[in-house]
Amino acid sequence: MALDMDEVMAFVGKAVGDVGATMAAGNVVIGHRLGLYRALAEGPATPDELADRTDTNPRYITEWLAGQAAGGYAEYDPQSGRFHLTEAQAFALTDPDGPLYVPGAFVLATGAVRAEPRITEAFRTGSGVGWHEQHEDVFLGCEAFFRAGYIAHLVAEWIPALDGVAAKLTSGARVADVGCGHGATTVLMPDAFPSSSFAGSDYHEASIEVARKRAADAGVANRTSFEVASAQNFSGTGYDLVTTFDCLHDMGDPLGAARHIRETLAPDGTWLMVEPLAGDTVTENLNPVGRLYYSASTLLCVPNGRSQEGGYSLGAQAGPAALRQVVTDAGFTRFRRATGAPLNDVYEIRP
Repeated sequence: MALDMDEVMAFVGKAVGDVGATMAAGNVVIGHRLGLYRALAEGPATPDELADRTDTNPRYITEWLAGQAAGGYAEYDPQSGRFHLTEAQAFALTDPDGPLYVPGAFVLATGAVRAEPRITEAFRTGSGVGWHEQHEDVFLGCEAFFRAGYIAHLVAEWIPALDGVAAKLTSGARVADVGCGHGATTVLMPDAFPSSSFAGSDYHEASIEVARKRAADAGVANRTSFEVASAQNFSGTGYDLVTTFDCLHDMGDPLGAARHIRETLAPDGTWLMVEPLAGDTVTENLNPVGRLYYSASTLLCVPNGRSQEGGYSLGAQAGPAALRQVVTDAGFTRFRRATGAPLNDVYEIRP
């Protein structure tokens, strides 16, 4: 059968786009670190003008701006020689404390790719690579990207979707935030629910140190506490709410975590589980979101699960059926999808 060269070239065109996106990722991170997007959002600028605003070199800025315009991350006016951001681009690229911060995802992605040699070797041996062994940018990028989503959805949508939980938190409740990382969610909730107390835990000591600093900087240290502990042995009992945000699928022993969460909940307590958006089959996940999560899972989630005891490596596209099975095996009797977001499913789980 003759090779269809049109089909070949169509695939090559796709590959060129993907390679270009890969190279562009580093440029987005540069824009994030140097404040280039924020400076460009101040108004249209030539390369010299943007370099002056940011105290950077004009030649580098010239190349960077052209690449941003070529990729649709900035706009170019050939008559004036100036570049600018649209309102949508500025919204997504400039505010790390807003409801959407795209550069955080690129910090996470480029950080994850740094582990490629070790992940390649893990393919050969079947061994794991722990979360704590990843590059620092993985932790920083994870916080920067996911925090924006939590700002947009957690207090306004996710907690209100749980039966009676918002009322409990308003009157005063005890909350355990398990696998809290840098504490983005642990620090976010006290402002909305000042009568409640929040206990964050994570097995990664360096992340807990950052979480304590984040809480102090936000002025909520008196209503938060943090400990270095795994999801299978964090301390405390009688919690009205236990939360896990985008972390259960990373664990080597999610069943052990689920059992421990059940033991620490009050009889009428609730487990809020937030997990990556996924269907139950590969076919359902053959889309851009699935591509993102399968790729991230190959570099981060599955290696972490295989680095821990427990025998699981659910991965970021586990899907609701696999999650329900873990929850049911742990003894919970109620599991429902309460709501969701563009990249997440939100589950309400009760004893």
